[in-house]
Formats: sequence, C-alpha cells, structure tokens
Amino acid sequence: MLIYVNAAAGRDGCGTKERPFKHINDAAQAAKPGDEVLVAPGIYREYVDPRNAGLEDRRITYRSVQPLGAVITGAERVQGWEHIRGNLWRVRIANSLFGSYNPYTTYVYGDWYFAGRTKHTGCVYLNDKMLYEASSVEACEAGEVYPCSWEPEASKLKWFSEQDGADTVIYGNFGGLDPNAENVEINVRRECFFPSQTGRNYITVSGFVICKAATTWAPPAAFQDGMIGPHWSKGWIIEDCEIYGSKCAGISVGKYLDPENNHYFTFKHVKSPTQMERDAVCRGQYHGWSREKIGGHIIRRNNIHHCEQGGIIGRMGGVFSLIEDNHIHHINNMMELGGAEIGGIKMHAAIDVTMRRNHIHHCTMGIWCDWEAQGTRITQNLLHDNQRPEYAEILNGGMMSQDIFVEVSHGPTLIDNNILLSEVSLRMATQGVAMVHNLICGAFTSVGGGTGDRYTPYHIPHETAVMGFMTFLHGDDRFINNIFVQKWPRADATVRSDSDSSKSFSENREVGTHVMDEYPTYEDWIAMFDMDNDTPNMVGLGKAHASKLPVWSEGNAYFSGAGAWKHEKASLKCDAEVRVDLVCEDGKPRLKTNLYEYLKDFKCGLVTTETLGKAFEPEQRFENNDGSGIVFHSDYFGDHRGLAILPGPFASDPGDKELWNG
Repeated sequence: MLIYVNAAAGRDGCGTKERPFKHINDAAQAAKPGDEVLVAPGIYREYVDPRNAGLEDRRITYRSVQPLGAVITGAERVQGWEHIRGNLWRVRIANSLFGSYNPYTTYVYGDWYFAGRTKHTGCVYLNDKMLYEASSVEACEAGEVYPCSWEPEASKLKWFSEQDGADTVIYGNFGGLDPNAENVEINVRRECFFPSQTGRNYITVSGFVICKAATTWAPPAAFQDGMIGPHWSKGWIIEDCEIYGSKCAGISVGKYLDPENNHYFTFKHVKSPTQMERDAVCRGQYHGWSREKIGGHIIRRNNIHHCEQGGIIGRMGGVFSLIEDNHIHHINNMMELGGAEIGGIKMHAAIDVTMRRNHIHHCTMGIWCDWEAQGTRITQNLLHDNQRPEYAEILNGGMMSQDIFVEVSHGPTLIDNNILLSEVSLRMATQGVAMVHNLICGAFTSVGGGTGDRYTPYHIPHETAVMGFMTFLHGDDRFINNIFVQKWPRADATVRSDSDSSKSFSENREVGTHVMDEYPTYEDWIAMFDMDNDTPNMVGLGKAHASKLPVWSEGNAYFSGAGAWKHEKASLKCDAEVRVDLVCEDGKPRLKTNLYEYLKDFKCGLVTTETLGKAFEPEQRFENNDGSGIVFHSDYFGDHRGLAILPGPFASDPGDKELWNG
C-alpha cells in the first residue's frame, strides 16, 4: 500500500493521495510490511518513531518523492530575538518546548569523553551553519576566534545559554547579521528518524535531508543515538540522504540500551573501561546479538557532513553491514568535542563489515575500527586531508588524526585498493592486518603499542559468538603489492596524549614498512616452536607463545625515501622525488602523479585469499563474509589487472580519471 505525506496539505488527512498525512510520524504509526511512505517536499519538524517492522521480503520504505526535497529536522526556527548591544542578541524559550529532554541543560559527556563537561547537546544554527558555544555572555559578545577550530572565521559566531526560572535564555553573536531577518534555528529534538524500540527490522529510508538534532555522546558501553539509525534492529537501508548538523552522531548503527552498563565508568568508576567493553560484548548475547537478529544494514550514497562526533558510529549493531559510495567529510572540525569516539566512521565490532568506494576527507579521523575488526574489509576508498590543519591548536582531549585506525583487534582486517593521502595512513594498535594494493602516502604509527594489557574478544568466523579473549602480541600483518610514498615531512611529530593533555610523545612520520623491522619472518617465528619434537614442552614454549608474531611483506614499491622492512622480498626502491597530488576540478577529485614513469617494468604477483593465509588468533582467512575466497584481480576502479600486475590500487596509470563521482 502507498501512504502519502505532504506538509503543505490543507489539513491533516488519512494518508491517501487525496488526503495525505501532514506528518511523517503519523505514517510511521500506520505503515506495515510492504508499505511505501511517499513524502512530498517540505520541512518536517518532527521526530519519526517507526512503530512496525518490515519483513525481509516486504520492507517498509520511506521515500522522499523529490530527492532531498523532504527535510526531517530536529530543529525549530527561532524569531523574536532582542538586540542587546553590538553583535549581542537574546531570546527566551519556554522549557515546556523541550519536554523531558532539554538540550540546553544536557551536557555532551560520558565514558571515553576527554574534553571536559562544558558543551551542551543543544546548538544554534545560522543559515544551516552550527555556531560555537561560548563559556559566558561576555565571551559570546566578544566573538573571538576559537584557536582549536579548523574554520577560524566561522568560530567567531557564538551562542550561550542559561536557565532563568521556567525559561532557557539563549544569547547569540551572529557577526553583524540580524537574526530576525536570517534563518536561525535551535535544535530541540534528540533524534530525527530513530525507533524508540528495538527490533524494527527491514526499513528503508531514501532521499531525505536529515539534520540538526541534539544527539548525545555515544561511546561503546552506552546507548548510542544518532539523528537516524536502526536502534538494534536488522536489515535497514539508508540511502541517497544528506545528513548533517548533528551535535554528536549522524548515523548510529549501535547499540542496545543496557541500563546496568550504560556509561558505567562515568557513574560508578569501579570497573576499568576495558572491562566495561568486555561486559558489553558478553551481555550482548543476552540482547540477541546474532546474524539472524542484528545488523546486515546497507548505508549507501549518502552525503554525511558537519557532525561533531561522527558521521557513522556504532557498537555491535552494525555487524554484517555494507557501507558504500558515501561522501563523508568535515567531521569534528569545530573541535568543541574530544574523546575516543570520533571519526568519519567509528565502529566497534565491525564483524564482516565492508566499507567500499567511500570518499572520506577533512575528518579528525577517517575510519576508526575499534575492537573486533574481524572480517572487516576496507576497499576502494579515497581518504585525504584527515589531519589537523597546522594553524589549529590541539584540543585538550582531542584525538590524533589519520586516514585509518585499527585498534585492539585480532583480525583478519583487510585493507585493499585504497588511496591514502593524509599524513598518517594507518594507526595500527592491533594485529592481523593485511594491506594489499594500496597507495600509501602517510606513515604507520602506534606499531607494537597502544594496546596495553587489553584482553579483547575474537569470534567464531562469520558469527558474533565469542571464541575467546586474548591480549596483543602484535605483528601477524601482511603488506603486499602496495606503493609507499614519503609525501609529508619525515621528521617525527610531537603528539599530545588524548586522555592526559599534560603528556606528549614522539610519533613516527617516516613512510614504509621499515617500522616492522623488529618483527620476525614466518620461518624465524615457527622455528621457536621446534615442531620436529614429538613432545614439545608446554611450559618451555612460554616465551615463544608470548613473542611477536611474524610479518609478510613483498611486491611493494617505495618512493621518495620511504623505507622497506629489512626482510622485504621482491620490492622496488626508488629514491626519485615523485609527485602525488590530489586536485579537484569541477567538484571531482583527480590524481596528479608521475609515479608511473618510475614503476617502469616492475611487476608483482597476483594476490589471493590463499596467499594471505589466516589471522593468527581466530584462525580465519582474509576472505569474503560468506567464506569464499578473494582474488585481487580488480583494482580501485573495478578494472581487471590482467597478467602484468602493478603494485598499488590501479591496474594501469590512472591518467586523468575521476577518483570519485558520487
């Protein structure tokens, strides 16, 4: 059945074409499996809470009949601003508007939040642009540049709020503009399209603008809301949407609400944060965490931008999902928020998740896979400018930057056919990573560190069931058929600790696999176990069991001083200064490089799942999520590599081809 919604209808109706509903949420209460909700262009200032689930063969679909014509927003327009003096304005809002959730008394805070309890979930928007929260009326009026911002001029526009009896009083500095003549909004609702109950399966949301909600900080051992998300359900499709202006997360694909383990550290303190995470994984089994009930979502062709925690976030609820063809950019650029849940994509337990053909740039972090990146595949993505500008100061509690961060996972994590152009390509506080056919212009960091004694789970292959827990030996990594270029300065960088701003440390910026020099070859590693002995000494092998795991590296090409692992096989080393530049012409990114003048006749071998072997701890192959093998004969564009195989993501010189056309 077709159900119609039109905000411009003369009066509220019953959902027929002749008498449409005026509100999407009315349709969401009526829609049943197989129904399609057709939404006319307009602004829908409401919270959509789907009542019913679809079925795998009869989805419930919500569609904007004009692409990006229907806007679901958590904000309300505010007029009646009173001019105080200079650039300072004021308005009073009755707290009854907010109901049980007042974003101007609710702070962004919780587990793994390091930047201090100073920012509210509320926000003021001037012509769709988020304003910066000031610490006082005086600071609001002064309108000074916020030194940590990636957009200094924009940071002069401020707001401040205080409580006065039954009112929220909001002050604004609009840079000389009259707020009564401009489009000024405040976010009022916590979410835009997010079921209040779990198990609302097989829902499609297509073609909407979803924006401006007062979302809360969403760490992994807490309820994770976003402006839109499935809330612990199965089989959602979120496609062709523009998603922006969230105070914290744009899309959330996690997690169940567990009152007994919700921001546990913040409220109780008595368990270590890592223990809370282990608890969350195990408790998930009681909340139905399985392939049959949870995950399997598709997030595709969305434009996700200007969210201040993450573009896509989730813990456990995103398993078995596909994230493809999205444009994710300008995430956490205001630098008002800081903590260990920041990223264009930030997922815990991305089991069998594929992230492909995404364009991710100008984010504090590009992709962050934290815990249980088992069966995760990151392929054919373009990542660049995921680094703090030199002019921006470091936020106390702010995160370090890189294209990809894989943290405390046992693998297998497959990173192939990507273009990685930021200063740090991979932060690898982990093991069990395979990098195949990438263009890598940044450094590897956190190699052999950043994990501590953090026992974390690994799973039965392609399932959520826990196989075991183990800390990290590091290694178990493969680097095959990549191109490494020292694009950025090679001197070590001084980095401030995210969790303790009084501490700093030196971090590698030299590109290449040489950072693995202290890791053994497989032959040297396996020799420690004396396999010829029929009765190996279990106690005597303790040192071998605790040793670094082996590394494999071959078929790579190193340019401009990038360094190779000392045991590297069949590599090309060229000290010529090559050029690798990303240019944007007519809104389309292209690569300008002379790399292919120097690759010349260097060829490498075909890589397959069999070539890569198994990740050590879960004993799982680097394979498709259905268990089938991969043959890496397709390149970044999907072109066939043929018999003369080059290292890097391209089968041949890419010339002037567009790198992303979303």
